[in-house]
Amino acid sequence: MKHQSPDLQSSGKPFIRSPVTLVAAVLLCNLAGILGSFVTITGEGSWYATIQKPPFNPPGFLFAPVWTLLFILMGISLYLVWMEGASRKEVRIALVAFGVQLVLNVLWSFLFFGLQSPFLGFIEILILWMSIAITIFLFYRVQQTAAFLLIPYLAWVSFATLLTYTVWILNG
Repeated sequence: MKHQSPDLQSSGKPFIRSPVTLVAAVLLCNLAGILGSFVTITGEGSWYATIQKPPFNPPGFLFAPVWTLLFILMGISLYLVWMEGASRKEVRIALVAFGVQLVLNVLWSFLFFGLQSPFLGFIEILILWMSIAITIFLFYRVQQTAAFLLIPYLAWVSFATLLTYTVWILNG
């Protein structure tokens, strides 16, 4: 059952009902990004700097701001679903799905960069992509805006899937 239209103001509920919860949700998502960054070493002399990459590989400086924006959007999305009431079964299921995809997001960095395995990274990112799609579906059933906020994340992971596959093929 849908409980909110994409226009939050018309629902009668203010967007920020709990600033602390909003900050916590955004911080949680960004902490996941920070965890992944511990093994994401791409500079001069790193394993990543020495492998072949496709011509469409974005410049390194682009990744941090893109991921930061995506983690902020993910946090806002998480907040919107969380505010629908964790006592509701469909909200709890959506929150668990979100948690699974967040763990998978971090895991990719450890497989691809930490283990230096484009193959494992590719297999894992396929699972991550499906997990994000499921999360979007479940969020849509609870809070439509929350689902829409995850679409840029799915788009970026779609691109990252192609990039990971190509790196695997070029270096396999």
